[in-house]
Amino acid sequence: MNFDYLRHPEDITRRSFEIIGEEVDFSGIPESLRPVAMRLVHACALPDIIPDLVWCGDVAAAGMGALESGASILCDASMVAQGIDSLRLTAGNEVICTLREDGVGERAKAGGITRSAAALDHWLDHLDGAIAVIGNAPTALFRLLELIVEGAPPPALILGFPVGYVGAAESKEALISEAPSHGLACLTLRGRFGGSALAVAAFNALARAQQAQQPVTRAVGP
Repeated sequence: MNFDYLRHPEDITRRSFEIIGEEVDFSGIPESLRPVAMRLVHACALPDIIPDLVWCGDVAAAGMGALESGASILCDASMVAQGIDSLRLTAGNEVICTLREDGVGERAKAGGITRSAAALDHWLDHLDGAIAVIGNAPTALFRLLELIVEGAPPPALILGFPVGYVGAAESKEALISEAPSHGLACLTLRGRFGGSALAVAAFNALARAQQAQQPVTRAVGP
């Protein structure tokens, strides 16, 4: 049996973005952020997320500037770290996930907190000017905000996409509330919906844009 479907990956990608352009109204999104918004819709095939997309500061400038400066990429979960497209990190940026570092489990158990929250204390030496990519645990986003409120050096950008029934929506609202008073650039999605695929899509869209400003030295994927 011969099924009628697109087979070539470039054709599939091109048609996907044609459909997104036809079905989604991006007019309320800043022009510099529209490529990121398009990649978010592409990652989940849900155009309805756009009205829930919230940003503070100049997300594109903050993210691309941090990438160009060689800033660390801090990830709350292994799935997020694995999804970072390292071929697009032109300044040798280090991708860091501290979830499995020594002492995290013990600290979590002793404090009655999640491993995701306990792992954030290992970010302190890397936090200043970094890009924080949170695509799993609401407790990680809450703990990051606690550290910043307590005086930790702020990251250049927070991509906050935790997911779940408990704490996800609340952690994002806390981010939206705290970001202006602490001068944080951030991008998040209101409500329970989120996840590693969205966090990674947002980050890789920024990395793609930053790389496009650099001289082409090698061939990379779309």
